[in-house]
Amino acid sequence: MKKIQMVDLVSQYEKIKPQVQSSIAEIMDKAQFINGPAVKEFASSLEDYLDVKHVIPCGNGTDALQIAMMALGLKPGDEVITPSYTYIATTEVIGLLRLKPVFVDCDEQTFNISLGAIEKAITPNTKAIVPVHLYGQSCDMEGIMELAEKHNLYVIEDNAQAIGSDYTFGDGTKKKTGGIGHIGCTSFFPSKNLGCYGDGGAISTNDDDLAAQLRMVANHGQSKRYHHDRIGCNSRLDTIQAAVLNIKLRFLDDYIAARRNAADYYDKFFSNLEHISIPHRADNTKHVFHQYTLQLSDDIDRDGLVAFLKEKEVPAMIYYPIPAHRQKMFDDLQTDCGELTTTNWLTSRVFSLPMHTELEEDQLAYICESVKTYLES
Repeated sequence: MKKIQMVDLVSQYEKIKPQVQSSIAEIMDKAQFINGPAVKEFASSLEDYLDVKHVIPCGNGTDALQIAMMALGLKPGDEVITPSYTYIATTEVIGLLRLKPVFVDCDEQTFNISLGAIEKAITPNTKAIVPVHLYGQSCDMEGIMELAEKHNLYVIEDNAQAIGSDYTFGDGTKKKTGGIGHIGCTSFFPSKNLGCYGDGGAISTNDDDLAAQLRMVANHGQSKRYHHDRIGCNSRLDTIQAAVLNIKLRFLDDYIAARRNAADYYDKFFSNLEHISIPHRADNTKHVFHQYTLQLSDDIDRDGLVAFLKEKEVPAMIYYPIPAHRQKMFDDLQTDCGELTTTNWLTSRVFSLPMHTELEEDQLAYICESVKTYLES
């Protein structure tokens, strides 16, 4: 059995190595390092994949969120509703722009932002909602968009963990996550379902005017060269990373299928065990399993389990053990917190097992048996 990795990028790379090396060599030969043809090609291909009018590549997923909020013209003190149970980048940019984070609770089944909690948190000062499609499963986007329309709010999707996920509306219409809200933001960090070999990100929208603002913000606020119409930043996807993403985008649906197959194996095994709950899969969304995250009952020592798995050479991760509302970085910034009972409980009870495209059946069997051994000891 191969050594088990939390994410096995080396094995994945071996399968596309000739294409990657050829593309990088061409870029090196032509010295097209910034805004080379591969960047436009990737933007166009991602537009087609997401079925959106505009994709604006940028430096990373955190930049994507910052550029989105700047392009919308949000002002210091404006309230932005966001889950507390998420990676810090989602909330960090709200604080960076001196906006007011309004932290709300998550759903106890999906771990995504709670629609009811959003509705309770809306005030006259609320300007935007940032739903995070956590671990690879879409939020309740139909409900969120209805709330946004009712209260005249912007919706910025944090799609960093769920690119490729389909969401089905009540009327049967399907859309990709990242193409539902006013703006979608994603990251191409190497471990993501669609990852490059460095940093990278992208912003998507169907609004022509908003796309123009997003492009300006990402490029020093320029409307044309040396004409800086607004405050911006410098955030771009370099040509080498775009070339890698062009190749990997062709395989994204295959990568998702491999992750779902691994999740099916886990589900079948763990659904028969006590003291542990498998990830909930909502009927109206396709879970793409950026992470496979299990929930333990209160009588199980999570840290003890993780330590035991480490001894068995099975990597396991506890993602986001300290939710955003308890992070020191927000101590000097005015924030609001709703009832966060579910968030506080989940951060002490969940853990994630290896999840990637290269998991083999003997590895999955060993991982599952190792967890079972601890639970039954």
